Amino acid sequence: MRLETSSPQETKEAAARLAALLRPGDVVAYTGPMGAGKTTFTAGLAKGLGLSDWVSSPTFALVHQYGGDGGPSLCHFDMFRITSPDDLYSTGFFDYLDGENILAVEWSEHIADSLPPGTITVDIQPAGEDRRIITITGDDRF
Repeated sequence: MRLETSSPQETKEAAARLAALLRPGDVVAYTGPMGAGKTTFTAGLAKGLGLSDWVSSPTFALVHQYGGDGGPSLCHFDMFRITSPDDLYSTGFFDYLDGENILAVEWSEHIADSLPPGTITVDIQPAGEDRRIITITGDDRF
């Protein structure tokens, strides 16, 4: 699936549409350069999942968990600073792969060998000031 957006709001709306296709246990792995809109996309996922939490970059916290109060839980990881298997284990990443959460993983290329089978990939590429080209690959839902 390939989408083009021309504003942060359109990027959020595209993510909200994707959220409608997600199910507990899904891992959404982002690729794209710094400033591409990965956190903006995650904000749209959260909204599409019916979550009202404020979404911010987990750069320093490594993971933010949104929702989970009887509904879907979105776990938002930032793997930018992950450089070794020990670093990855310290994030608790594997504990979140319990089939109950939806994971959104920024800088997923840093942990590519540890992503589970069936991971959905969302590549976000800037194509101008606010324009983005978003390519989503995964199973037949996409």
